[in-house]
Amino acid sequence: MMFLQYAIWGSWTTALGAHLVKLGFAGSEIAAIYGCLWLGCIIAPFVGGQIADRLMQTQIFLGAAHLVGGVLLYFTAIQNEFGPMWTWMFIYCLFYAPTLALTNSICFRNLKNAEVEFGKIRMWGTIGWIAVGWMVTFMRSQWHTENWTGGSDLLMFAAVTSIIMGVFCFTLPKTPPVASQNNPLAFLEALSLLKDRNFLIFMMASFVVTTELQFYYIPTAPFLLDMGAEEAWLTAIKTVAQIAEVVVLLFLLHVSIQKLGIRLTMVIGILAWPIRYFLFMVPNLPVIIGSLTLHGFGYAFFFVTSQIYVNMKASDDMRASAQAMLTFFTLGVGNYLGTLFTGYIWDTFKLADGSTVWWKFFLVPGVLCTVMAFIFLLFFKDDHQATAAELESV
Repeated sequence: MMFLQYAIWGSWTTALGAHLVKLGFAGSEIAAIYGCLWLGCIIAPFVGGQIADRLMQTQIFLGAAHLVGGVLLYFTAIQNEFGPMWTWMFIYCLFYAPTLALTNSICFRNLKNAEVEFGKIRMWGTIGWIAVGWMVTFMRSQWHTENWTGGSDLLMFAAVTSIIMGVFCFTLPKTPPVASQNNPLAFLEALSLLKDRNFLIFMMASFVVTTELQFYYIPTAPFLLDMGAEEAWLTAIKTVAQIAEVVVLLFLLHVSIQKLGIRLTMVIGILAWPIRYFLFMVPNLPVIIGSLTLHGFGYAFFFVTSQIYVNMKASDDMRASAQAMLTFFTLGVGNYLGTLFTGYIWDTFKLADGSTVWWKFFLVPGVLCTVMAFIFLLFFKDDHQATAAELESV
């Protein structure tokens, strides 16, 4: 389930930007297409979660959402104009976004020892993302589907994967609704944590860093093309980041938290992003590809550690709400505003011939993340030690 869930997403998001550039879309338009998913993540808790909690079995909802999603991806794939493509993508994301939380939910409902087992199950999502990158590369290198003029081969691949996932979901364990009374605005209950200065600084850092991540996710495919990469190999090249993520999660994160503590681990995570952006300014393809490994440190050392920190700070009756608040302000609002900001900066540094001054483009997130890292280091003083159980749950 996790393999297919993230294979759908990974099959299009890593290299769709290059296709949209070929269609002549402006940076703000490309950002708007990518922003559809984050809009979906903002809306999802109010729709999908409530339906699955109250009206139907989770596996039925997942199957229906992915089958409909496959059809919507097909219609998105064949569009060549911004307006229709954005509309179809937005409708698709309204179906896909709730499934991100519900695949987690179905695990927690059915695993006997979810806290220990979930991390190993979720890892298959990253493996799916990596595997599909190489599948797309094989497809493109063998049949040159990137040259298809009828639409996007990536979105068509995602549509087929979504149909497979939809059919598979009906074989998942029956998970009936539990008539949950959870409030979709439950994260508001955790706002009291912001009275703690350290927690407030942490949330501000999380928000700012998340907005700057879109400078990597959205334009890296066309950037790699400009640096001399072959289009057929884009998705495979970008799997370097996910492979590094797996290595850091498995072998380095626990050691860093135990030896350096939560605070310094998160500082290193924040700094990993601007170092990568500064390396992107070096006009050398091997250096740029090598810098993709910093994604593993940025993601694991900051975002995974952030979840551990929130779990430590919140009381037992508030932990779910605190995690929901973090997700809303980062995965939802932070990512969405970040896409709009990325599109604006992209258009700002585009020349009349359509080319981009990449070193100026990447200087913006590089400087902002560096400043945020030093602010965090200077003013964030909380450094509780994570327990063995909290580390085990990663």
